[in-house]
Amino acid sequence: MKNEYKTRSRNAIFDYLKENRDRSFTARDIMDTFSSQGEEVDKSTIYRNLERLCKEGRLISYKDKDINGTCYQYSDDNKACNCHIHAKCSDCGKIYHLDNELFKDVEKDLKDKYGIDIDYGKTIIVGKCSDCSKS
Repeated sequence: MKNEYKTRSRNAIFDYLKENRDRSFTARDIMDTFSSQGEEVDKSTIYRNLERLCKEGRLISYKDKDINGTCYQYSDDNKACNCHIHAKCSDCGKIYHLDNELFKDVEKDLKDKYGIDIDYGKTIIVGKCSDCSKS
């Protein structure tokens, strides 16, 4: 987002992303948060910024069939999140960055048996984290 005009709304969106870097969220989550704080941010501004950040590699997006929508995860100022698999807690939404060494055999088998290359940036394993399992 360099050489861009920084608006108050854009800064608020970016602050939300940084504060929620360890969990997935939807555009609706952002809108609801701003609304609850009395912030006026246009829906199109949120979607436009999310789309731009996805193109820049600063956000990962994936479809979530459970909510029938797109989820996002902030990946800071690098594209490293496109290089490893993620796990997401189905209860709290926390995102875990997994070591690809765990998946080397699976990756090879998928390629050898089915001709499939893993798209790490869009690969999410869903389960329940240890904190939520205790509840």
